[in-house]
Amino acid sequence: MNNLTKMKILKPANDVFEAFVDPAKIGNFWFSSISERWESGKTIKLLYKEYNAEGEIKVKEIVKDKKIAFEWDYGNIHLVTITFTQTDEKSTIVEVNEEGFVENEGLIPLLVGNKEGWVYMLTCLKGYLEHGITTLRAALVHD
Repeated sequence: MNNLTKMKILKPANDVFEAFVDPAKIGNFWFSSISERWESGKTIKLLYKEYNAEGEIKVKEIVKDKKIAFEWDYGNIHLVTITFTQTDEKSTIVEVNEEGFVENEGLIPLLVGNKEGWVYMLTCLKGYLEHGITTLRAALVHD
């Protein structure tokens, strides 16, 4: 089963793509830091200082300005594919598709939490790229 989330960002695809793969930019909207630039075949360490959490992703595929695919594991391996579709010179649709959810009684709360996370990340990305806002990241309260 998969979970699909989309958002329009008012920036060209290259700007949006670079925000994800560039270690100097990703900390402005998502993780505190990443170990290195995302490239196909690399394992990237992700750090969330605010939550005292870290993890790893395995980058499966990178198509510059078009697509990022990676795997991460939280109980079972999930494939996340992020696509960038430039609709005009100033706009890009970012689509996040996460696959690998196992159907069981805990699926609905997991899907809801997962969707919340992707919507929040994309909202932080939009704030960062369109308005220079860097204070949204890691501000979500988990009670």
